Amino acid sequence: INPFNSHTTAYNGNNALCLAAMANLAYNPRAVIKQQIKAWGFRHFEFVEADGSEAFIVGDDDKIIISFRGTEPLVLLDWLTDIDIVLIDGPGGRVHNGFFQGVARIWPALRRCLSDFQDNVERPQSIWFTGHSLGAALATIAVARLRFDEDKPVYGLYTFGQPRTGDYHFANFANSDTMTGIYRFVNNNDIVTRVPPRALSYRHVGKMIYFTSDKKMTTDIGLWIQFLDRINGRIDDLGTLGPDGIRDHDMGTYIDLIRKHADVTLTWSR
Repeated sequence: INPFNSHTTAYNGNNALCLAAMANLAYNPRAVIKQQIKAWGFRHFEFVEADGSEAFIVGDDDKIIISFRGTEPLVLLDWLTDIDIVLIDGPGGRVHNGFFQGVARIWPALRRCLSDFQDNVERPQSIWFTGHSLGAALATIAVARLRFDEDKPVYGLYTFGQPRTGDYHFANFANSDTMTGIYRFVNNNDIVTRVPPRALSYRHVGKMIYFTSDKKMTTDIGLWIQFLDRINGRIDDLGTLGPDGIRDHDMGTYIDLIRKHADVTLTWSR
C-alpha cells in the first residue's frame, strides 16, 4: 500500500484500499487489531465500545481514522426490524433509529478520542471514517453528526456494502457537503446495499462506485443497466455455494476488487 493522501477530499484509490483494510481489520480480535496498528506505525490507538457498537480509532501526525465494526448480513437484519427501522430526527434529516442509537452509545468516548488525538497544532490531523455493512451505516451517522452538529471538518468517508441510512433530506444534506468526500462501494448483488427499502423513504448517500458482475469498476451505471447486471451476476453464480447477494457482501471480496482497480481515476457525471 502506498502512502495515504491525508489532505484530499477527491477520490483516491490508494486511500480506498487503506480504508478498506481498516474496515476489514475491525472484525478481528482486539489483540490482532493492536498488533496490526502497531505494525502500521500509528502512535495513537483506542477502542470504543458500548452495547453492541464497536469502533477503533487510530492517529498519527497527519490523520485520524475511525473504523466501525460491521456484522454478518443475517445479524444486520435484526437492526432492520420493528422499532429500529423507524426514521427519527437526526443530523440534516431523518435517520434509522437503530443506527442513530448505535452511534449515540459510543459518541462521548469517540469525541474524547478525536479531541485527544488531534494534537498537531500547526496542521491539525485530517479526520477519516470507514466501515463495512453495519459499520458503514454507523460511520455515516457519525460523520453527519460531526458535520451538521459541530461543523467539524471530515476529509473522507469510504463505506463498503452499506445499507441505506436515512431519508431524502438526510441524503441531500450529506450529498451537498462539498467539504467531505463520501464514497460508497457496491459489489453487484450485495443484498445489504438494498435495505432498508426505498418504499420506507430511505435513500443512499455519497458517490457510488459499483463493481459489475464481471468485476469491472464504474461510477456511471443507470438503474436499468444495474438491474440487468445483477441478473447476470446471479446467472454467473449458478451452481456455486451460498446466495449471491450474501457472497457479494464479503469484505474480503471488496478488498480484492479495490486492489485490482487502485490505480483507476474515477469521475462522476452530474
